[in-house]
Amino acid sequence: MPRAKLRALTTVDQLVAEEWIAGGSVVDIRDVVTNFSLRISAEMRQAIGSGDHGLLRQFVPSAAELRVGPEELSDPIGDRAHMPVDGLTHRYPDRVILAVTQACDVYCRFCFRREVVGQGGLLGEAALAAALDYIRATPAINEVILTGGDPMTLAPRRLRGILEALAEMDHVALVRLHSRVPVVAPERIDSALIAALGAHPAVWIVLHSNHAAELTENARAALGRLSAAGIPLLSQTVLLRGVNDDAEVLAQLFRSFLRLKVKPYYLHHCDLARGTSHFRTTIAGGQALMAALRGRVSGTALPTYVIDIPGGFGKVPVADPWVRAGSDPGAYLLTDWRGGEHLYRDPERAI
Repeated sequence: MPRAKLRALTTVDQLVAEEWIAGGSVVDIRDVVTNFSLRISAEMRQAIGSGDHGLLRQFVPSAAELRVGPEELSDPIGDRAHMPVDGLTHRYPDRVILAVTQACDVYCRFCFRREVVGQGGLLGEAALAAALDYIRATPAINEVILTGGDPMTLAPRRLRGILEALAEMDHVALVRLHSRVPVVAPERIDSALIAALGAHPAVWIVLHSNHAAELTENARAALGRLSAAGIPLLSQTVLLRGVNDDAEVLAQLFRSFLRLKVKPYYLHHCDLARGTSHFRTTIAGGQALMAALRGRVSGTALPTYVIDIPGGFGKVPVADPWVRAGSDPGAYLLTDWRGGEHLYRDPERAI
Protein backbone atom coordinates (compact mmCIF):
# COMPACT_ATOMS: atom_id res chain seq x y z
CA MET A 1 0.00 0.00 0.00
CA PRO A 2 1.48 3.40 -0.94
CA ARG A 3 2.33 5.72 1.95
CA ALA A 4 -0.20 8.49 2.59
CA LYS A 5 0.90 11.90 1.42
CA LEU A 6 2.63 13.77 4.21
CA ARG A 7 1.42 17.10 5.53
CA ALA A 8 3.28 19.81 7.40
CA LEU A 9 4.25 18.88 10.95
CA THR A 10 3.26 21.46 13.56
CA THR A 11 2.94 19.73 16.97
CA VAL A 12 5.20 18.10 19.54
CA ASP A 13 2.98 15.01 19.49
CA GLN A 14 3.78 14.59 15.80
CA LEU A 15 7.50 14.83 16.61
CA VAL A 16 7.08 12.03 19.13
CA ALA A 17 5.15 9.92 16.62
CA GLU A 18 7.97 10.35 14.11
CA GLU A 19 10.42 9.28 16.86
CA TRP A 20 12.44 12.45 16.35
CA ILE A 21 12.22 13.28 20.06
CA ALA A 22 11.59 11.03 23.03
CA GLY A 23 11.76 10.59 26.77
CA GLY A 24 12.56 13.46 29.10
CA SER A 25 13.14 15.94 26.28
CA VAL A 26 9.42 16.11 25.44
CA VAL A 27 8.54 18.38 28.37
CA ASP A 28 11.40 20.75 27.56
CA ILE A 29 10.51 20.84 23.88
CA ARG A 30 6.92 21.73 24.72
CA ASP A 31 8.38 24.71 26.57
CA VAL A 32 10.54 25.58 23.56
CA VAL A 33 7.67 25.65 21.08
CA THR A 34 5.58 27.95 23.27
CA ASN A 35 8.15 30.64 22.50
CA PHE A 36 9.64 29.63 19.15
CA SER A 37 7.23 28.34 16.52
CA LEU A 38 7.27 24.80 15.13
CA ARG A 39 6.52 23.97 11.53
CA ILE A 40 8.21 21.45 9.23
CA SER A 41 6.92 21.40 5.66
CA ALA A 42 5.82 18.17 4.01
CA GLU A 43 8.86 18.27 1.72
CA MET A 44 11.33 18.62 4.58
CA ARG A 45 9.39 16.11 6.69
CA GLN A 46 9.91 13.59 3.90
CA ALA A 47 13.58 14.53 3.57
CA ILE A 48 14.21 14.21 7.33
CA GLY A 49 12.54 10.82 7.23
CA SER A 50 15.34 9.65 4.95
CA GLY A 51 17.61 9.89 7.99
CA ASP A 52 19.75 12.97 7.28
CA HIS A 53 20.97 14.52 10.53
CA GLY A 54 21.82 17.79 8.75
CA LEU A 55 18.10 18.39 8.22
CA LEU A 56 16.78 17.09 11.52
CA ARG A 57 19.03 19.44 13.49
CA GLN A 58 17.84 22.47 11.48
CA PHE A 59 14.12 21.91 11.88
CA VAL A 60 13.41 19.71 14.92
CA PRO A 61 13.33 21.62 18.25
CA SER A 62 15.92 20.84 20.90
CA ALA A 63 15.99 21.39 24.64
CA ALA A 64 19.24 23.29 23.99
CA GLU A 65 17.05 26.19 22.82
CA LEU A 66 16.12 26.84 26.46
CA ARG A 67 19.71 27.97 27.12
CA VAL A 68 19.88 31.71 26.49
CA GLY A 69 23.29 33.33 26.76
CA PRO A 70 23.81 36.89 28.02
CA GLU A 71 25.08 37.94 24.59
CA GLU A 72 21.95 36.69 22.77
CA LEU A 73 19.36 39.20 21.60
CA SER A 74 15.68 39.23 20.68
CA ASP A 75 16.50 41.42 17.65
CA PRO A 76 20.09 40.38 16.89
CA ILE A 77 20.57 42.31 13.64
CA GLY A 78 18.74 45.41 14.85
CA ASP A 79 15.79 45.50 12.45
CA ARG A 80 13.77 47.63 14.85
CA ALA A 81 16.54 50.22 15.21
CA HIS A 82 16.02 51.27 11.58
CA MET A 83 12.23 50.93 11.18
CA PRO A 84 10.61 54.19 10.02
CA VAL A 85 7.21 52.49 9.65
CA ASP A 86 5.91 49.06 10.65
CA GLY A 87 7.33 46.23 8.57
CA LEU A 88 10.03 48.32 6.86
CA THR A 89 13.74 48.43 7.76
CA HIS A 90 15.86 51.17 6.16
CA ARG A 91 19.43 50.42 7.24
CA TYR A 92 21.35 51.44 4.09
CA PRO A 93 20.62 54.55 1.99
CA ASP A 94 19.77 52.76 -1.26
CA ARG A 95 17.79 49.72 -0.08
CA VAL A 96 15.09 48.66 2.34
CA ILE A 97 13.76 45.42 3.79
CA LEU A 98 9.99 44.95 3.59
CA ALA A 99 8.69 42.16 5.86
CA VAL A 100 5.43 41.32 4.11
CA THR A 101 4.50 38.36 6.31
CA GLN A 102 5.55 36.61 9.51
CA ALA A 103 4.68 33.17 8.12
CA CYS A 104 7.10 30.56 6.77
CA ASP A 105 6.69 27.01 5.48
CA VAL A 106 9.37 25.90 7.98
CA TYR A 107 10.55 27.52 11.19
CA CYS A 108 14.30 27.08 11.37
CA ARG A 109 15.62 26.54 14.88
CA PHE A 110 18.40 29.13 14.39
CA CYS A 111 16.31 31.89 12.76
CA PHE A 112 17.40 35.42 13.69
CA ARG A 113 13.74 36.50 13.60
CA ARG A 114 12.53 33.50 15.63
CA GLU A 115 10.95 35.83 18.21
CA VAL A 116 8.38 37.05 15.68
CA VAL A 117 8.00 34.54 12.84
CA GLY A 118 4.98 32.35 13.30
CA GLN A 119 3.48 34.82 15.76
CA GLY A 120 1.42 36.69 13.17
CA GLY A 121 0.28 36.66 9.58
CA LEU A 122 0.39 39.13 6.75
CA LEU A 123 1.51 42.70 7.12
CA GLY A 124 -1.78 44.58 7.45
CA GLU A 125 -3.16 46.63 4.57
CA ALA A 126 -2.65 49.95 6.37
CA ALA A 127 0.93 49.06 7.34
CA LEU A 128 1.71 47.85 3.81
CA ALA A 129 0.28 51.06 2.35
CA ALA A 130 2.40 53.13 4.75
CA ALA A 131 5.53 51.17 3.82
CA LEU A 132 4.86 51.62 0.10
CA ASP A 133 4.22 55.34 0.65
CA TYR A 134 7.58 55.61 2.43
CA ILE A 135 9.38 53.89 -0.46
CA ARG A 136 7.50 56.03 -2.98
CA ALA A 137 8.55 59.20 -1.17
CA THR A 138 12.22 58.19 -0.85
CA PRO A 139 13.88 58.34 -4.28
CA ALA A 140 17.25 57.19 -2.89
CA ILE A 141 15.78 53.69 -2.53
CA ASN A 142 16.98 51.69 -5.51
CA GLU A 143 16.28 48.19 -4.18
CA VAL A 144 13.50 46.59 -2.12
CA ILE A 145 14.11 43.27 -0.39
CA LEU A 146 10.93 41.31 0.36
CA THR A 147 11.34 39.14 3.41
CA GLY A 148 9.43 38.19 6.52
CA GLY A 149 8.72 35.37 7.25
CA ASP A 150 8.87 34.19 3.69
CA PRO A 151 7.43 36.38 0.93
CA MET A 152 6.92 33.41 -1.37
CA THR A 153 4.28 32.02 0.98
CA LEU A 154 2.02 34.86 -0.18
CA ALA A 155 -0.78 34.10 -2.58
CA PRO A 156 0.34 34.93 -6.14
CA ARG A 157 -2.35 37.62 -6.41
CA ARG A 158 -1.09 39.43 -3.32
CA LEU A 159 2.55 39.11 -4.33
CA ARG A 160 1.74 40.45 -7.78
CA GLY A 161 0.00 43.46 -6.24
CA ILE A 162 3.09 44.36 -4.19
CA LEU A 163 5.42 43.94 -7.16
CA GLU A 164 3.13 46.00 -9.40
CA ALA A 165 3.12 48.81 -6.84
CA LEU A 166 6.93 48.76 -6.71
CA ALA A 167 7.17 48.61 -10.52
CA GLU A 168 5.29 51.91 -10.71
CA MET A 169 8.12 53.61 -8.76
CA ASP A 170 10.78 54.55 -11.28
CA HIS A 171 13.54 54.69 -8.65
CA VAL A 172 12.96 51.07 -7.52
CA ALA A 173 15.15 49.32 -10.07
CA LEU A 174 15.42 45.94 -8.34
CA VAL A 175 13.34 43.70 -6.09
CA ARG A 176 14.89 40.79 -4.20
CA LEU A 177 12.88 38.01 -2.57
CA HIS A 178 14.64 36.12 0.22
CA SER A 179 13.03 32.72 0.43
CA ARG A 180 13.27 29.10 1.49
CA VAL A 181 10.13 28.13 -0.45
CA PRO A 182 11.79 26.65 -3.57
CA VAL A 183 13.45 23.97 -1.43
CA VAL A 184 11.07 23.50 1.52
CA ALA A 185 7.75 23.86 -0.35
CA PRO A 186 8.63 23.46 -4.04
CA GLU A 187 5.02 22.81 -5.00
CA ARG A 188 4.37 26.54 -4.55
CA ILE A 189 6.61 27.33 -7.54
CA ASP A 190 3.84 26.97 -10.10
CA SER A 191 2.84 28.93 -13.17
CA ALA A 192 0.73 31.41 -11.17
CA LEU A 193 3.60 32.30 -8.84
CA ILE A 194 6.11 32.58 -11.67
CA ALA A 195 3.72 34.83 -13.58
CA ALA A 196 3.32 37.03 -10.48
CA LEU A 197 7.10 37.43 -10.27
CA GLY A 198 7.01 38.95 -13.74
CA ALA A 199 5.09 41.97 -12.42
CA HIS A 200 8.38 43.79 -11.80
CA PRO A 201 11.00 43.89 -14.59
CA ALA A 202 13.95 43.03 -12.31
CA VAL A 203 13.15 40.39 -9.70
CA TRP A 204 15.94 38.34 -8.14
CA ILE A 205 15.48 35.42 -5.76
CA VAL A 206 17.94 34.74 -2.94
CA LEU A 207 17.47 31.11 -1.92
CA HIS A 208 18.14 30.13 1.70
CA SER A 209 19.54 26.61 1.85
CA ASN A 210 22.13 25.14 4.23
CA HIS A 211 22.67 21.52 3.23
CA ALA A 212 22.64 19.58 -0.04
CA ALA A 213 20.07 17.16 1.40
CA GLU A 214 17.52 19.99 1.15
CA LEU A 215 17.89 19.92 -2.64
CA THR A 216 15.38 17.14 -3.23
CA GLU A 217 14.19 16.11 -6.65
CA ASN A 218 11.16 18.38 -6.24
CA ALA A 219 13.33 21.28 -5.11
CA ARG A 220 15.65 20.87 -8.09
CA ALA A 221 12.64 20.89 -10.40
CA ALA A 222 11.26 24.05 -8.77
CA LEU A 223 14.58 25.85 -9.16
CA GLY A 224 14.65 24.71 -12.77
CA ARG A 225 11.25 26.32 -13.36
CA LEU A 226 12.48 29.61 -11.90
CA SER A 227 15.67 29.51 -13.95
CA ALA A 228 13.75 28.68 -17.12
CA ALA A 229 11.60 31.77 -16.47
CA GLY A 230 14.75 33.90 -16.57
CA ILE A 231 14.77 34.79 -12.87
CA PRO A 232 18.32 35.26 -11.49
CA LEU A 233 19.06 33.04 -8.50
CA LEU A 234 21.50 33.65 -5.64
CA SER A 235 21.93 31.69 -2.42
CA GLN A 236 22.46 32.46 1.24
CA THR A 237 23.61 29.83 3.72
CA VAL A 238 23.97 30.02 7.49
CA LEU A 239 27.08 28.40 8.99
CA LEU A 240 25.70 25.95 11.55
CA ARG A 241 27.59 23.74 13.97
CA GLY A 242 26.64 20.11 13.48
CA VAL A 243 24.93 20.83 10.16
CA ASN A 244 27.40 22.24 7.65
CA ASP A 245 30.56 23.21 9.55
CA ASP A 246 32.62 20.92 7.36
CA ALA A 247 34.47 21.93 4.20
CA GLU A 248 33.30 18.96 2.14
CA VAL A 249 29.65 19.43 3.21
CA LEU A 250 29.81 23.08 2.15
CA ALA A 251 31.63 22.23 -1.08
CA GLN A 252 28.92 19.74 -1.99
CA LEU A 253 26.23 22.33 -1.30
CA PHE A 254 27.91 25.10 -3.31
CA ARG A 255 28.65 22.80 -6.26
CA SER A 256 25.02 21.67 -6.18
CA PHE A 257 23.88 25.29 -6.32
CA LEU A 258 25.95 25.95 -9.44
CA ARG A 259 24.53 22.89 -11.20
CA LEU A 260 21.09 24.40 -10.53
CA LYS A 261 22.17 27.84 -11.83
CA VAL A 262 22.17 29.32 -8.32
CA LYS A 263 25.17 31.54 -7.56
CA PRO A 264 26.48 31.14 -3.97
CA TYR A 265 26.18 34.65 -2.52
CA TYR A 266 26.49 34.77 1.28
CA LEU A 267 27.69 32.41 3.99
CA HIS A 268 26.34 33.98 7.19
CA HIS A 269 27.99 33.66 10.56
CA CYS A 270 25.18 32.47 12.85
CA ASP A 271 23.48 35.48 14.48
CA LEU A 272 23.11 36.00 18.22
CA ALA A 273 19.44 34.98 18.33
CA ARG A 274 18.20 33.75 21.69
CA GLY A 275 18.59 30.04 22.31
CA THR A 276 20.90 29.34 19.37
CA SER A 277 24.35 28.96 20.96
CA HIS A 278 24.46 25.24 20.10
CA PHE A 279 24.51 26.22 16.41
CA ARG A 280 27.22 28.86 16.59
CA THR A 281 30.82 28.36 15.47
CA THR A 282 33.73 30.64 16.25
CA ILE A 283 34.77 33.28 13.74
CA ALA A 284 38.16 31.59 13.45
CA GLY A 285 36.42 28.30 12.69
CA GLY A 286 34.44 29.94 9.90
CA GLN A 287 37.57 31.53 8.47
CA ALA A 288 39.31 28.14 8.49
CA LEU A 289 36.43 26.62 6.55
CA MET A 290 36.61 29.38 3.93
CA ALA A 291 40.37 28.82 3.62
CA ALA A 292 39.77 25.09 3.14
CA LEU A 293 37.21 25.79 0.42
CA ARG A 294 39.48 28.11 -1.54
CA GLY A 295 41.12 25.97 -4.18
CA ARG A 296 38.81 23.04 -3.41
CA VAL A 297 35.99 24.73 -5.36
CA SER A 298 36.05 27.31 -8.12
CA GLY A 299 35.66 31.00 -7.46
CA THR A 300 32.13 30.88 -8.85
CA ALA A 301 31.21 28.47 -6.04
CA LEU A 302 32.60 30.61 -3.21
CA PRO A 303 30.17 32.88 -1.33
CA THR A 304 31.26 35.85 0.76
CA TYR A 305 31.52 34.95 4.45
CA VAL A 306 29.74 37.72 6.38
CA ILE A 307 28.66 38.66 9.87
CA ASP A 308 25.77 40.96 10.80
CA ILE A 309 27.12 43.32 13.46
CA PRO A 310 24.81 42.98 16.50
CA GLY A 311 22.68 46.03 17.17
CA GLY A 312 21.77 46.99 13.61
CA PHE A 313 25.06 48.23 12.17
CA GLY A 314 24.87 46.10 9.03
CA LYS A 315 26.78 43.14 7.67
CA VAL A 316 30.47 43.05 6.80
CA PRO A 317 32.78 40.46 5.24
CA VAL A 318 34.66 38.34 7.76
CA ALA A 319 38.01 39.55 6.48
CA ASP A 320 40.47 42.37 7.07
CA PRO A 321 39.90 45.33 7.39
CA TRP A 322 36.26 44.81 8.41
CA VAL A 323 36.97 42.05 10.96
CA ARG A 324 40.24 42.09 12.91
CA ALA A 325 41.39 39.95 15.82
CA GLY A 326 41.34 41.72 19.17
CA SER A 327 43.84 41.57 22.00
CA ASP A 328 42.01 38.73 23.79
CA PRO A 329 41.39 35.22 22.35
CA GLY A 330 37.96 35.08 20.74
CA ALA A 331 37.61 38.88 20.65
CA TYR A 332 37.25 40.78 17.38
CA LEU A 333 36.94 44.37 16.28
CA LEU A 334 34.23 44.80 13.63
CA THR A 335 34.17 47.92 11.46
CA ASP A 336 30.79 48.83 9.96
CA TRP A 337 30.17 50.44 6.59
CA ARG A 338 30.16 53.91 8.18
CA GLY A 339 33.53 53.35 9.85
CA GLY A 340 32.19 52.70 13.35
CA GLU A 341 33.99 50.06 15.42
CA HIS A 342 32.28 47.37 17.51
CA LEU A 343 33.66 44.72 19.84
CA TYR A 344 32.45 41.16 19.20
CA ARG A 345 33.34 38.13 21.31
CA ASP A 346 32.83 34.50 20.37
CA PRO A 347 30.22 33.18 22.80
CA GLU A 348 31.59 30.67 25.31
CA ARG A 349 29.53 27.81 23.87
CA ALA A 350 30.86 28.34 20.36
CA ILE A 351 33.54 25.86 19.31
